[in-house]
Amino acid sequence: MDQVSRRNAMSLSAASLLAATTGVVKVAAAETSSSASPAPVAAMDPRQALVEAAKAGSPEMAGLIDSVLPQLKAGGGAVAFLRDKPPSVEGSWPGAAAWGPSSTQDTTVVWGGDTLFVVLSDEPASLVVDGQAEQPMRRVPDTAYWYRLEKLRPGTTHRYTLFSGSKNVGTNDVAAYTPLSYPMAGVPSGTLSEMRTITSRIYGGAQAKYWIYVNAGVDTTRRAPIMVWQDGPRHIGTNDANGTRLKVVTDNLVHLKRIPPMVHLLIAPGTGGETRPIRYKDEPQDNIMRSLQYDSVSGRYGDYILQEVLPEVEKMVKLRQDGYSRGAGGLSSGGICSFSLAWFHPGQFSRVHSTIGTFTGMQWYPEQHIDGGYILSNRVRRDEKRNIRVWMSDGMNDIEVGPDGRADLYVAGSWPLNNIQMANALKTRGYDFHFRFGTAGHSEAQEAMDLPEALSWLWRDYDPEKTEQSFEQEEAERRKPIFRVQVANRDTW
Repeated sequence: MDQVSRRNAMSLSAASLLAATTGVVKVAAAETSSSASPAPVAAMDPRQALVEAAKAGSPEMAGLIDSVLPQLKAGGGAVAFLRDKPPSVEGSWPGAAAWGPSSTQDTTVVWGGDTLFVVLSDEPASLVVDGQAEQPMRRVPDTAYWYRLEKLRPGTTHRYTLFSGSKNVGTNDVAAYTPLSYPMAGVPSGTLSEMRTITSRIYGGAQAKYWIYVNAGVDTTRRAPIMVWQDGPRHIGTNDANGTRLKVVTDNLVHLKRIPPMVHLLIAPGTGGETRPIRYKDEPQDNIMRSLQYDSVSGRYGDYILQEVLPEVEKMVKLRQDGYSRGAGGLSSGGICSFSLAWFHPGQFSRVHSTIGTFTGMQWYPEQHIDGGYILSNRVRRDEKRNIRVWMSDGMNDIEVGPDGRADLYVAGSWPLNNIQMANALKTRGYDFHFRFGTAGHSEAQEAMDLPEALSWLWRDYDPEKTEQSFEQEEAERRKPIFRVQVANRDTW
């Protein structure tokens, strides 16, 4: 494997990052190319076609929007990994934040240097990006779609708010992708399996859908490394195309020899099975099962993956058995779940990718003497050190609701502060870790933006001839101080 550090992991996009200014980039009409643009491919991607149609004001826009943003027509699609949406808390307790309401999901398409914002509105719509001046949106003729194209600085996330007339529709984040998130010419694509279903004995008959994506060139002699991705439907179809672009990213990284060809298990949380008391009004049992599997501080989910799921995967492709060749990734509850896989099964999983991880009290039951995810940072400080490598990211606008928000979120605590707690625990115990802390809220924008760099860093120096490696904190990280917090949104004196 090629050596990849945090400094050179995104070398393909260095020119675009140096050329860009902060905030919204205004590009002169004479510009004909951008280093942030993807390499040419044989057929025009539907997202590119939509962006080009928006530039031309094409009458084909409506049909392309329906195809590329299929959930928008229903009034805004739910993020695939969230089965319910809490009430918006903006405007109730100042500074409170949950995640973007459904009306702001599935409203952006990013291609090259262009970001297309689309919203359904019966009134003239407008847009604010990164706190700049409100800008009018343009109506797609004979529809209720409104759109606006912006040039956004690549390699970061951007926060936007949509308006319908005078009504604030909601706020969310969008990733301005770097070049490795676009199809590259000459890169072979991997293979996606059909959807399969597994029934779990460990979770009382709960059923889960899953897919496997196999990068081209997997070593069938030594068997394949694997990444286990929680909330697997996020990486299927338009969810993936408008989100992390996992398949394209990993194919590109394999081609560049930054990660080994591997198997990606895309597994959904279970549905059905054992029942638990609801934690807030009208909570679906499926949501409870997801939290039980992902947020619990135990090795139970790891047992499920190792004993029930991977044996089924191995019927399709043979897997490496060493923890050195196995990793896990996810966001929100899927983030803490991926950490727990490695923490409780360090001999079986050694690489962790966590975005907006729920290191909070979502499965905290003090009356039963059961700790929530917040305890893991203390256990990192106290318990025997595990031989694992961890990439984490979060944002200052991640979840922290007021008492009028969803009850379980309020009791669970602060997502940003608990992620910082975990980062400092990993830092002070000498773990091989990286923590990126931006401004985004509880969305997959930050994961989508830095996935190429994150996976390059996690799998740097991988050698298929090895079955183990001692993960040590990088010298550059050892020289850095611990993370300190500064309040950004109010006077604290």
